[in-house]
Amino acid sequence: MLVPLTRQKFEQVVPLIATGLQYKYYWGKFSNFLQRLLISVVAVVVILLVTVIFRLEFASIVFVLGVISAFFWLWYPVFQASMRNLQCRRYKYGGFFRGRVLDWWITDQLMGKTETVNSKGELVIVENREKQINLEVGDETGFSIEFVAPLRPAHKVITRGQIAEMVVMSNRPDLSSIEQFSDIYFPSRDLWVSDYPYLRRDFFNEVGRRLREDQQQRPRRRRRRTEE
Repeated sequence: MLVPLTRQKFEQVVPLIATGLQYKYYWGKFSNFLQRLLISVVAVVVILLVTVIFRLEFASIVFVLGVISAFFWLWYPVFQASMRNLQCRRYKYGGFFRGRVLDWWITDQLMGKTETVNSKGELVIVENREKQINLEVGDETGFSIEFVAPLRPAHKVITRGQIAEMVVMSNRPDLSSIEQFSDIYFPSRDLWVSDYPYLRRDFFNEVGRRLREDQQQRPRRRRRRTEE
């Protein structure tokens, strides 16, 4: 089932400003925080040195630049998430898609390589691999997509035939060509499968709930009895 969303509803489920989950995604690990903090410190020092050496008198501008630089470690994850959201919102049309899991499988993805030296002084290359879950989701019309996300322990409850919901994006009003799609939600398990959390999950759940209620309330056609 594919239901077109109004532009207003599409912009509600795909936010412009980063949500808490999106901010957490781009916050990253402690090493990422240290990297941003180092950039903040260097930027503030550079601004102070330039101000002193060239005796700049634009106090208000220097103050604003100093504040922006000092809090770079804090606001940069918001900027990253908002730019990624903007890439989705540039699509003109969105739709609510509900299908079923046609198939799933696990793969190993090579994330990078590191070089180290063992106890014998020999150079050793260590591969950093991550297990990923691959999902094929489709409906009765023949439409299907393949979705890849990092494997999590909660994914063990996923089975073939489960209902899966998501938002799809397109530049065509009839959604005949899907350009992008969001993370996947399994309503029967209240489970999200994603790498990046694209959606405002509270709004998305409300849209899904209303569509399920509308589908249940549709009157079923009665078969006419044929007279003998």
